[in-house]
Order: sequence, then structure tokens, then C-alpha cells
Amino acid sequence: MSAALARQMPPVQHAKVNGIDMAYYEVGPRGKGVPLIFCHGFPELAFSWRHQLRACEAAGVWAIAPDQRGYGLTSRPDEVTAYDLEHLTGDLVGLLDHLGAEKAVFCGHDWGGLIVWMMPLMHPTRTAGVIGLNTPFMQRQPMDPIALMRMALGEDMYIVWFQKPDDADKALAADVDKTIRFFMRKAEAMATAPEAEAPKGNPLDPQGQVAEGQSTFAFRELLAMWDKSDTVGQLLNPDELAAFVETFEQTGFTGGINWYRNFTRNWERSADLPTRIDDLPCLMVMAELDAVLPPSSADNMGERIGDLEKVLVKGSGHWTQQEKPDEVNRIVLEWMGRRFPK
Repeated sequence: MSAALARQMPPVQHAKVNGIDMAYYEVGPRGKGVPLIFCHGFPELAFSWRHQLRACEAAGVWAIAPDQRGYGLTSRPDEVTAYDLEHLTGDLVGLLDHLGAEKAVFCGHDWGGLIVWMMPLMHPTRTAGVIGLNTPFMQRQPMDPIALMRMALGEDMYIVWFQKPDDADKALAADVDKTIRFFMRKAEAMATAPEAEAPKGNPLDPQGQVAEGQSTFAFRELLAMWDKSDTVGQLLNPDELAAFVETFEQTGFTGGINWYRNFTRNWERSADLPTRIDDLPCLMVMAELDAVLPPSSADNMGERIGDLEKVLVKGSGHWTQQEKPDEVNRIVLEWMGRRFPK
């Protein structure tokens, strides 16, 4: 384990779930009330929820943040298909079994958001509520999402690029410090960076305004030319940066990239899933300045969710739980207190 990470997180615990060893961090009184499970995105770790774990501990809320499959201290299977929705949601069910909990509220950011919105569709009896942070509940695409992105944005669009075996894995791992610094910048830094010229909006939104032939998101070129000595808008302090860098230097990025390599498989296998979420409390927390998952991507969620509240975090870019932790903590704990009182 990274020494920097160990200094900033609760003691790590391990559970044998769904055929893997899952590392997780737990606070609050186990068995008291409905647990809150935090699910991270890419390229992140359970460490991304450090501020929320502290707040939950102070409030006496039972909360858990796992390193998800492929990340951190959790197992990293070799097979790409081991990272599909069945496995990723199944891991969370296995974690509930390990914790002795019938249900949980699942809170997810970025890729973690995609997973938690799948929980009531795939495992409704184990889901007490859902909190989406930045990531909305999306409609199933009318066609294979990789084919859709390739057609609209070309081979250099980062999700399309991620489909190539080993290519992105090696590029991101070549200088982990640079990669983490490049990703984790505040909204004001991203607004003036070269990648600000790339297409905006959620690339998975079938109603999006990205037209065929529009300029591509040449992510690898942007990463290569970015000067990591540029400290404007850096999100992480040195100890936080070290926790991410030391961990990804040990694990690489393949586990997380393999989540992206299952977009087509997930689409093919989701045809018969429900298209609505009813009789379940849901909260959507939007970030005002998130260019990839803007508040507008959540505009139509109310048509597909029967019990939905929406809250906007102003002045935040994509890394909302780390960029505006106090506001996210307030929103989440207030909602939990109303919808799941102790």
C-alpha cells in the first residue's frame, strides 16, 4: 500500500467477493442503518472519497468506499470480459453480503455513477437508493456506443482509443505523475487548456449535439504535449497526489481501461433491462462546470425516475467530491438524513 494513502485513509479491509479480493475502507457503526457505498470513477480510487468518509464518520453514518475491480489493492483479473456490468455490479452485491447488509444506498461518480444507476435495474432487491454524482441515469443507446462514438468523433476520441489493446495502457503508465496531474485539474484550468477546444458534452448521450465529422478529441496528443510543470488549477496537494501516483505506479491503468473495453458487451447484454427506476429514492448531484457530464445531461432524468431530487454544485468541474467536498458532504448527508433517518 502507498504510504501516502495509508496516512490519509481508515485502515484497509479485505473481502472475498464474486471471485476477487476486494479492498475497502469503512467508517461509522457497522449494522446501524442503511450503509452508504461510494463508487469511484477513472482514474480514481476509494481514496477519491476520503472527504466523504471523514464526514460520514463524524456524522455517525455507516459508509464504505471500495477500490473497485481493477483498481488499487483490489484484484485485477486479466480477462477483459471480467470487467463488464455483471461483474462490477456483482462485486457490490458480494460486498453487501460480506458486510451483512440487505441493501445499501449506492453513490457513484464518473464510471462509478454508471455502475450505481445499474444497481436498481440489475439488483433491485439489494438497492435502497441511488446518488449520482455528475453521472446521470442514461438511456440505452440506439446502437453500439463505440460505433456511435467512432462515427461521430473518430479514432482519437479517448473512449475509442481505449479500445486498442495496450496502447492507452502504456501511454498513461509512461509517466504516472504527469497522467494524474493532467486528469485532476480544476474547472478553471481545463477552461483555458488546449483540450478545451475538444467537443463538449457527454459522448454517450444519443441526444447530444456532436455532429459527424466534428474535430476529434485527440487525447493522447493533448497528454503528450501538456507541460506537467504547469501547476495552475491543480486539484491535489502533494500528499494527495502521492497517494494516487504511488498506487497507479504499482497497478498501472489496464484494470480501469478494461471497464471502457466492455461498452459494446454491456450494450449488447442490456437490451432487456428495465428503462425506468420507480419506488426508489434517487438524488442527482450536478457540477456546474463539468464539460464532459454537464448539468444538461441530466435534463430528462425525471421522465425515467419516479422519485428524483436534483441539486447543482456551482463552480465545480468534473472531480466534484474532491473539488467541492464540503458542499457534496452537506448535500449527501442532508438527503440521507431525510430519506434514510437513523
